[in-house]
Amino acid sequence: MNRKNVIIIGAAGRDFHNFNCFFRGNDAYNVVAFTAAQIPDIAGRKYPKELAGNLYPDGIPIYLESELPKLIKDLNADICVFAYSDIPYQRVMGVSAIVNAAGADFMLMGPKHTQVKSTKPLISVCAVRTGCGKSQTSRRVIEILMAKGLKVVAIRHPMPYGDLNEQKVQRFATVEDLKKHKCTIEEMEEYEPHVVRGNVIYAGVDYEAILREAEKEADVILWDGGNNDFSFYAADYSITVVDPLRPGNELSYYPGEVSLRMADAVVINKMDTASPEGIQIVRESIAKVNPKAIVIDGASPITVDKPELIKGKRVLVVEDGPTLTHGEMKIGAGTVAAMKFGAAELVDPRPYAVGKLAETFKLYPNVGTLLPAMGYGDQQVIDLEKTIAATPCDTVVIGTPIDLNRIVKINQPNVIVGYDLQEIGRPDLDDVIGDFLKKHNLGKSDCSCCS
Repeated sequence: MNRKNVIIIGAAGRDFHNFNCFFRGNDAYNVVAFTAAQIPDIAGRKYPKELAGNLYPDGIPIYLESELPKLIKDLNADICVFAYSDIPYQRVMGVSAIVNAAGADFMLMGPKHTQVKSTKPLISVCAVRTGCGKSQTSRRVIEILMAKGLKVVAIRHPMPYGDLNEQKVQRFATVEDLKKHKCTIEEMEEYEPHVVRGNVIYAGVDYEAILREAEKEADVILWDGGNNDFSFYAADYSITVVDPLRPGNELSYYPGEVSLRMADAVVINKMDTASPEGIQIVRESIAKVNPKAIVIDGASPITVDKPELIKGKRVLVVEDGPTLTHGEMKIGAGTVAAMKFGAAELVDPRPYAVGKLAETFKLYPNVGTLLPAMGYGDQQVIDLEKTIAATPCDTVVIGTPIDLNRIVKINQPNVIVGYDLQEIGRPDLDDVIGDFLKKHNLGKSDCSCCS
């Protein structure tokens, strides 16, 4: 039988998962390459033979996406599978045009062939864009479940930017585990808020193997999604977070609309900082594509440990990297804190950016006067530290989910911004999770929501 040659277009996450679920061991297809985009320095590797299976004794090479037209011709590709997230529809179809013009078919894979079924009840938390507030929503769900006496294990969307064999299945239960697994800043931002709350979180490359390990110690599994991807697992209850600061994006970015349409409940976050018009647009979008979903109103109020260091000061605001870059946000928690507590000026870091941070600003020119906490590799961390040190400011406002002081040396006085999800009115997450627990006969029977 002639196997169809396949290129998987990805960013070290969904691409590997689609391969593992559908193409690995499938002798109807021959995956000749992955391509990489969105994340720095992840091309030039191989998907290792140990993970690729018997059909790929040499592993599978990973190239830059910019080489795609040439790869299609040189490798005689029949099909190109688009497999990464938080992309505007116009860009997705632009890639489709490149693929078709080079002679190959363009493919998008859905839940039927890519979602793994858990043996334990599973809740998924997804979002329509990067930076909607998915992480604090996940933390709130876990908090509710733990209060019911349940053992919750979170599984995070992949970020395997190191040795893929070593990262096949990763378990994080302590801050020391973050060091052991050589986590990037981006990984720490997602894992640390879980482990400091006494939670176990898994991540890695092989998401069926990860799920089977997590099931051994969990009453309930929580899928903590990444970007705006839909869940890698078939969910028993699906929650999707939308962002009224980017109204309309919920229907114009791939695959965020998929997550919105699949949701049992939709959380409208940031209602404390969004305009009434933005909130209304998002409400109308939900009603249009998923009128049966339960809508939960929410906000993410901030806390600041030393607000006196902001008032009247010239501040450098450091925000979560992916939220500013491919998430395209113009404002984050640090910016909200700077405005709320009366900063005199937001200092522009761009004239002082060095190395890979300077490259980031060229690649994402709309970031503006904020500094993305980029740390996908050691050099980016070094350049982040140098850029902060060189920027003339009175105070550094740290708007990332972790304390950057643990990662880089910050000479200037600095403040740490925190934020958690706060539901507004009813229904709230306690209501919907109570219904979920009752359906699955889980949790304490004496709580008001389950009685």
